Amino acid sequence: MATRREPRFKLSRRLGVNIFGHPQAMKRATKDNSRAGRKLSEYGLQLLEKQKIKAYYGILEKQFVRYLENAKKSKEITGVALLKALECRLDNLVYRIGFANSIRQARQIVRHGHILVNGRKVDIPSCNIKPNAIITLKSASRENAMFTSNFLELKSFDLPYIEKDFDQFSGKLLRLPNREEIPVEVNEILAIELYSK
Repeated sequence: MATRREPRFKLSRRLGVNIFGHPQAMKRATKDNSRAGRKLSEYGLQLLEKQKIKAYYGILEKQFVRYLENAKKSKEITGVALLKALECRLDNLVYRIGFANSIRQARQIVRHGHILVNGRKVDIPSCNIKPNAIITLKSASRENAMFTSNFLELKSFDLPYIEKDFDQFSGKLLRLPNREEIPVEVNEILAIELYSK
């Protein structure tokens, strides 16, 4: 399984955005070590926005292109459809619900079989989750102090399209998110333009 393995803080500084939400991620950021701090060409800006999206969701180029092709077939604006599809990936929702403190950790939790979707074990991080699906931490996994403390103590995301049940260790995707509700600092229009030439 291919994964992104580059240093997280270095990547955040280079992109000029705190991708991982860690308080120390941008501590050493300067204009010299960030592309966002330099004057970029039109192509450079488009490439930067695409790299931000890939970093936010922990996906690689091949996956990004596949999501983009599907978004183009949607009746919605392509950029919005792209972000909605990425937001509804299982690993991303595990992160947003709070079972993990990063997208990388969420991906690992899913791959190791700790997550149930509507009562069934799903270990595919890219699995597309439909509205009204309930994502639960397996009862055996609730004994793991890291998972439970993440869920009960880390309240990094309070999103209107996700409902959390702290008693049942679960979260529910109420509906597809609106663009303004998705917590990513990115100009998806520029990323789409990169592929429309």
